[in-house]
Amino acid sequence: MELPVRYVSTQDILENCPVHAVWEITLACNLKCHHCGSRAGKRRPDELSTAECLDIVQQLARLGTREVTLIGGEAYLRPDWTTIVRAIRDAGMMCTLQTGGLSLSDKRIREAAEAGLQAAGVSIDGLRDLHDRLRGVPGSFTAAFDALRRLRAHGITTSVNTQITTMVLPQLRRLMELFIDVGAKNWQVQLTVAMGRAADHPEFLLQPYQMLELMPLLADLYQAAAPRGLLLQPGNNIGYFGPYESLLRGSGMEDVHWTSCTAGRNALGIEADGTIKGCPSLATATYAGGNIRDMTLEDIWRMTPELAFARTKTRDELWGFCRTCYYAEVCTGGCTWTADSLLGRRGNNPYCHHRALELAKHNVRERIVQVERAPGQSFDHGRFELVLESLNGEVIPSPQPACELYELSLIARRDSVGSHAAAQEVSAQARRKIPFLELCRGCNRHVFPGTEVCPHCDGDIQQLARTYDANLATARQAYQRLLALLQAI
Repeated sequence: MELPVRYVSTQDILENCPVHAVWEITLACNLKCHHCGSRAGKRRPDELSTAECLDIVQQLARLGTREVTLIGGEAYLRPDWTTIVRAIRDAGMMCTLQTGGLSLSDKRIREAAEAGLQAAGVSIDGLRDLHDRLRGVPGSFTAAFDALRRLRAHGITTSVNTQITTMVLPQLRRLMELFIDVGAKNWQVQLTVAMGRAADHPEFLLQPYQMLELMPLLADLYQAAAPRGLLLQPGNNIGYFGPYESLLRGSGMEDVHWTSCTAGRNALGIEADGTIKGCPSLATATYAGGNIRDMTLEDIWRMTPELAFARTKTRDELWGFCRTCYYAEVCTGGCTWTADSLLGRRGNNPYCHHRALELAKHNVRERIVQVERAPGQSFDHGRFELVLESLNGEVIPSPQPACELYELSLIARRDSVGSHAAAQEVSAQARRKIPFLELCRGCNRHVFPGTEVCPHCDGDIQQLARTYDANLATARQAYQRLLALLQAI
């Protein structure tokens, strides 16, 4: 089976290869999205020239980048965007587009297809009324679906992207049906993050405890959509490590799970003025490594600490619940963008399925409350605080951080189930930067290699595996007998 271009190999991880670059080629936009992290609208006054863009293409190719996704603003509002598409393809890299789809005319799509554009994702964030309200332009819902149809007609593979807000949750199933009807192949979902205009609308943001509702829903949608040709895929800020981890993140492959933030490791962000970040969503003020007008792309990638932070991150940099978490060495705090935008500091991400499940065991949950508004600049954020409360919503009066109410029990539980061999394996994996885990057959949650008793369901790992293998063998035999009977008819 041919792997996707964006697939990150063991060698990519070890060599910190920027496999995927997301490139904002202009900040000009014809939508007025109320949840836009970059507060897009007008082009930057010092956006790169065509010649400078073509030079970046060559530098990306030399670094080993295999896919470049063009974004904005709205990428096609830049007059030379198809010139950039053609250069990316001529350099041997895959070129894709993320768009809102408004005014993505047949002429624009035809020219992009001729230049070599291979795939396009269209953002659709709710049914008609909700989408048009969020996007700030009446008719943008219809325009998005029209764009999907036109893209397909020109042979461009189509996908959809949906930001998960509190309002869209009850609409996801109906959206799935519409996406299948229009022929989309992939559906990426990600949480709306408290950055830019979204920080001005805290009512849009899911509460951390809603992961208990969201993750089973996404798993159900995945299983309903996959047989009908639509693959649901979670973005990097959705997870982590609940019973649906491999189903959603690995499309059912058991050895696939979250392995830490990829910013500056295998992902790269480029802004329209040449600013380089490890991830396009990260705040420019604190995560910009430099500008290609001042340094080569390779020097920024290899040498700047603003891009290198995720390559060396360990448990010691985590705080709150994440520091005490069973998966700390592997996850290292989940999505940097989400945590930093929310709490002003990376390393403690409350939007985690495992975390919500563990809190619920202690009859508590977390809620976010905005305490400082965003200043109103691109990629800015305000500040939120975490409130610990009972499952019925009563605030728990305690001066302690939320994690301290259960960290001792979690640490004791983790120590009791981990063997010396498991600890050695984790250490070796940390050195290799490839911390792969195994699946418990009792609860479908991941455990460290060598674990004897599952820390999540208390099951005997080896016995559960033997029972699973025996049941699987029985099922396969029954399947073969059924095939033989059908062939005999």
